[in-house]
Amino acid sequence: MEKVYDICCGVDVHKKLIVACLRSGRKNEIRQFGATTRELLEMAAWLDEAKCEMTAMESTASYWKPIYNVLETWGLPVMVVNAHHMKAVPGRKTDVQDAEWIADLLQHGLLKASYIPSKDQRELRELVQYRKSLIEDRGRELNRLQKMLEGGNIKLSGTVTKINGKSARNILDFIVGGGFFDEAKYDEMLANKEIANNLKASREQIIDDLNGVLSPIQRRVMKELLSHLDELDEHIRNLDDDIDRFMKQKDKEAVKAIEEIPGLGKNSAQAVISVIGSDMSRFPSDRHISKWAGLCPGNNESASKRKSGKTTKGNKLLRTTLINCAHSAVKVKKSYFAAQFARISTHRGKKRAYVAVAHSMLIAIYYVLNDGIAFKDLGADYYNQFNKERKANGLLKKLKALGYDVTIAAVPDIA
Repeated sequence: MEKVYDICCGVDVHKKLIVACLRSGRKNEIRQFGATTRELLEMAAWLDEAKCEMTAMESTASYWKPIYNVLETWGLPVMVVNAHHMKAVPGRKTDVQDAEWIADLLQHGLLKASYIPSKDQRELRELVQYRKSLIEDRGRELNRLQKMLEGGNIKLSGTVTKINGKSARNILDFIVGGGFFDEAKYDEMLANKEIANNLKASREQIIDDLNGVLSPIQRRVMKELLSHLDELDEHIRNLDDDIDRFMKQKDKEAVKAIEEIPGLGKNSAQAVISVIGSDMSRFPSDRHISKWAGLCPGNNESASKRKSGKTTKGNKLLRTTLINCAHSAVKVKKSYFAAQFARISTHRGKKRAYVAVAHSMLIAIYYVLNDGIAFKDLGADYYNQFNKERKANGLLKKLKALGYDVTIAAVPDIA
């Protein structure tokens, strides 16, 4: 096979051990290093002195990240490869043989580099991922609070729309403090604008729902839950500010551009941009980015027959963000995404329909960023523009099966 690199290095990565195979021509030089920064710098100096043209390593957990950062800072070319794409022959696996195998594949150009964003984008992604984790923690704490309220027979969720809203919080502070909610207290809080005048339940129902039986231990636990929720809210607000300051101007413009897509809010748009960036030149087409995100069907064909192909694995943050956004997008009436969801969910199920909508949203994001155009919704009647005669005949057959004899006539377009 033709050689692509004369001097290259394959690295087998572990938590505390790094095995590097420097391949020059047909000669291999094996060295082992620890995972400390000092030893990583020694490895970088060794590769630089050997004039290594390219270094390749598996994307093993997060252990590859410090190696990649050191080699990138040193100015050495490096690629991260999906371990699934270069499995060695079974029964011949040792750390040294793994490094040699990676170096051999690299030398002959048989490895495909994974997409690794720039350092600034990687740091932005860490901020966004941490904010997402805190938001999920807040959701779990709200569930615990709701469970505690139900245990005390306080039906707050039937009284307010959100149990973490302003009205709910003022009510909870009063109840946790040991207060008894009666008509006088309701009128007082309403006059002081501590609660809204348009709550879900009536005045009498609110009073009945909020008078449960809480033990001192339950009040103590609820107090800690509320305190923790306040801390989480503060941390999330701080991260929001940090993300706004850290994002570059072109990324902020990209966020505003894709926010026009139904279902995408500011936080979701920031998460998408932190993963794919604002430059779409790294993705040759919308099919490439869909495959990379794991939102398009996989290939499963045999004997010229296409079978069901499940979606492949992709970027977890991007995939989960877009699927969550799809749940919001399908609720926008008279939109293309709502029509697409209704069309697919009837015969494929809701879960597959949400993935399909997320796929369409990613395609829209790609063209908005790649072509620099504004998003234009195709509308809820998009699918009605195709095969009108066949659809009409199908509906007529259903009516005849129900015992109706119907004749149809085309309605002229009104200018």
